Amino acid sequence: MDVHESTCPLKTILSFSLTNSKFSFIPSIYYSQNFTIVNCSEKDAWIGTDFYELIGPIDCISSENFFVYVISAYESMEKLPSSCTISQTVEISAEMTPNDAILRATLGWEALGGCHHCEKSGHYCGYNVTSSSTICVKQNRGLGPLSISLISTGTSIGGIVLFALVIFLIYKSRESEKEKETQLKVEKFLEDYRTVNPTRYTYKELKKITSKFKHRLGQGGYGSVFRGKLFNGIPVAVKMLEHLKGNGQEFINEVATIGRIHHFHIVRLLGFCSEGTRRALVYEFMPNGSLEKFIFSKTNSSSHRPLSWEKLKKIAFGVARGVEYLHQGCNQRILHFDIKPHNILLDHNFQPKISDFGLAKLCSKDISIVSLTAARGTAGYIAPELFSRNFGEVSYKSDVYSYGMMLLEMVGCRKNKDPAVEIQSQIYFPEWIYNRMRQGQELCLEFEEDGDEGIARKLAIVALWCIQWNPTERPSMPIVLQMLEADLQSLEIPPMPFVSSDVETGAIN
Repeated sequence: MDVHESTCPLKTILSFSLTNSKFSFIPSIYYSQNFTIVNCSEKDAWIGTDFYELIGPIDCISSENFFVYVISAYESMEKLPSSCTISQTVEISAEMTPNDAILRATLGWEALGGCHHCEKSGHYCGYNVTSSSTICVKQNRGLGPLSISLISTGTSIGGIVLFALVIFLIYKSRESEKEKETQLKVEKFLEDYRTVNPTRYTYKELKKITSKFKHRLGQGGYGSVFRGKLFNGIPVAVKMLEHLKGNGQEFINEVATIGRIHHFHIVRLLGFCSEGTRRALVYEFMPNGSLEKFIFSKTNSSSHRPLSWEKLKKIAFGVARGVEYLHQGCNQRILHFDIKPHNILLDHNFQPKISDFGLAKLCSKDISIVSLTAARGTAGYIAPELFSRNFGEVSYKSDVYSYGMMLLEMVGCRKNKDPAVEIQSQIYFPEWIYNRMRQGQELCLEFEEDGDEGIARKLAIVALWCIQWNPTERPSMPIVLQMLEADLQSLEIPPMPFVSSDVETGAIN
């Protein structure tokens, strides 16, 4: 008997009478259970109770001031709220669900004459109330091969979907637990560093500062950067950390490093936000953006430079001074591990500021070798020893390598490795410029002022020393500064800093 078509299934099944009928309830394919019908004068009477099987209120038989609930008769009635009274206890041979739907009730009848022969023939035996006699109803034709196949396919798909859902729920549960651990870790760090200078902002305050994140300055793997203005009118850049890795370690690294240091060539952290899963960093605003956009723009080339060689030299000096401060000027040595044009910001006077300390690592100045579990940094700027200890030990010289690769890109106004370059020998720029300088050939770069070529050659020589594969052959940052300040004639061309390709020297253009 299907009662789903009724607007009130519970009322239908309770009022259904089998008096003077040949039928009787039998245990359903689900279960048969005793239920207690309870009337309550308050809808919220059950708040704070611990009834396990509570269904209701049953809207179709409740009123504005009268609420009907169904609970299992096996529950202790001593826990019943004072505003509720028991109406009746009934046995329902059907499945009850929290939305008060009754799936089906199963009726049986006592054996009547003629039914045995009918059912033995594969038909259904029925009962005619008018004639009070049995009738034999022919069974519909069974399912064909196509129907069976469709049912089988549907069952299989349903099983796969259910399995995938279970896996997804487990994954989300573990992600939730992981995020809780991250939040506890970050909050513990912020508690330990509560004397740190940067201001802690709420997410609501960040929305006001950024005018509801209206002006996007850029986007990367970490998330997005928005322009804003503090309540005192100071312009800022707000970095929303949306794709953090390492249990919040990137956020902690930023606050723990630049949050405690001040240097002219290191971007200043003015504040941060850590509210639930939302984390953000508030920096001083750099109106000229990153160095990357000036040397990698598609409209730029070595024959059309937006930055003069004199400005490039000043930027090279500024970044070197900033890295030297990180290595030598703080109580603890700070290894950046991600020096590259994208992380060099330029103020209104094109003074460089080192940014993005998400991969930074703090260590004692007395320790020259750093232990890392995995390589960190950006491809093209990562020192060889970070991939394999066969090249040497990881140390502050790894930042020197990254600095050298960045210098070469400033000189060439291009990526160091560019497969799109037409001349085969120029695909890997460091090797191309090394071979030209070793042979005393022209650099084929644009020079407008007297002394421009000297600046280019000096920057290239310093860079080639910095990218030596053996870390011990690279200069420290104080030596780099001395080389940048020295006369070009006093600088020696270093040994070949890499494994040469099969390009013959005579084929260099």
